[in-house]
Amino acid sequence: MSQTDTANDLKRRLPSVDAVLKHLSDLIELRGHAEVSKATRNEMEHVRQQIDSGAQPEISIDVIKARLVEQLADRNQPSLKAVMNLTGTVLHTNLGRAVLPQVAIDAVVKVASNPSNLEFDIASAARGERDSHVEALVCELTGAEAATFVNNNAAAVLLVLNSLANNKQVPVSRGELVEIGGSFRIPEVMQSSGCELVEIGATNRTHLKDYANAINDHTALLLKVHTSNYRIEGFTHSVTEQELAHLAHQRELPLVADLGSGSLIDFSKLGLPHERTVSESIASGVDIVTFSGDKLLGGPQCGIIAGRKELVDKMRNNPLKRALRLDKMTLAALAEVLKLYRDPASLLLQLPTLRYLTRPLADMQLRAVQIVPLLQATLPSIYTVESKHSHSQIGSGALPVETLETIVIAITTQNTCDVGLRNLSAALRALPCPVIGRLQNGELLLDLRCMDDIESFTRQMPLLADALP
Repeated sequence: MSQTDTANDLKRRLPSVDAVLKHLSDLIELRGHAEVSKATRNEMEHVRQQIDSGAQPEISIDVIKARLVEQLADRNQPSLKAVMNLTGTVLHTNLGRAVLPQVAIDAVVKVASNPSNLEFDIASAARGERDSHVEALVCELTGAEAATFVNNNAAAVLLVLNSLANNKQVPVSRGELVEIGGSFRIPEVMQSSGCELVEIGATNRTHLKDYANAINDHTALLLKVHTSNYRIEGFTHSVTEQELAHLAHQRELPLVADLGSGSLIDFSKLGLPHERTVSESIASGVDIVTFSGDKLLGGPQCGIIAGRKELVDKMRNNPLKRALRLDKMTLAALAEVLKLYRDPASLLLQLPTLRYLTRPLADMQLRAVQIVPLLQATLPSIYTVESKHSHSQIGSGALPVETLETIVIAITTQNTCDVGLRNLSAALRALPCPVIGRLQNGELLLDLRCMDDIESFTRQMPLLADALP
């Protein structure tokens, strides 16, 4: 039989779209008629094109059905999925930063699945204020008079400057004109807010007189930006918040401090490097502090503005606030995270971020004892697997220089090139729950500091073996 005759025969025997759909009732019930029928038409057209190109594809209804089930399953996989963060960066921006505690997750589920009193005062049956669900907690924990909330810390800075300094000048030290994640820069945020940046001092040294000389009738406030993602060392000088507060108040100006990472507790008491807390800034005389909810605080993504009530009210009344306000699920999660800070004794056990940052080496070593032989048995003989000491970083602009001693699984290959390690890294990322490590100096490192679910890792090992070339 000629190729043309074979192609014509296959087309004659090819079932119609309607014939295939009659065998897909279970799939239609799962995915809906519109999606299944569209996928079926596309699949049948693809089969016809294969036949026209000289191929001889399987055309039985059972085979076509199996392909459609697989295609629609892949199509409906969530794009946003849970991963295992074994990168060694605890607060990894690209991996979603802080992991929420269970109490916050439960609160999110509850308000997401029911109507809630988001902006309803139950006692008076009048309209309520959504900030009220968390404002008192922030004031209790920081000593601020008032607080308001937006969707991230960049938005917090934007709202503060737009509310207090629109069409006016704001002096900022050149050493504090930082670029944050995603190439967003403080000067650009300031420009978008409507204020005029006045650069003062030098990159490494700025003095109080630089601020004093920059103040004029057009000055709206003084701004101090925490350089959370880098540190200048050597011949340096910066002005303290207390000194700036004294100058600002002398000139009848507010002082705004962008703390960025937003620590609420003294990290030095946990054996970690000290990070300035929000309450320390408030006590130093700072009028408005902005900070993140999903960094050192360990909560959901949001920006928190805390400080003097008369200034916070200006931001709350700014029309821009409505565009930046938090939804009910974020507020529910934030409230539960903040409540955990009322009991410092149990905080480390309940808040994942602090649990990861303070995880003992012995705990990670126990995990390594389980994982090393498992990987040795799973991986081809070209790979060498061992555990060793290394260093984690906190990440997301928090304590940029300091690192934490950690235990990693270090995987190497017999070849000098890193193709094998890249293949393994890709195979780990392709698992149902992707495992994200880091390639460094000819090794694939799996940092165990943030590994909670060792059982899920173990269950995926047969799939990893099948995925490797």
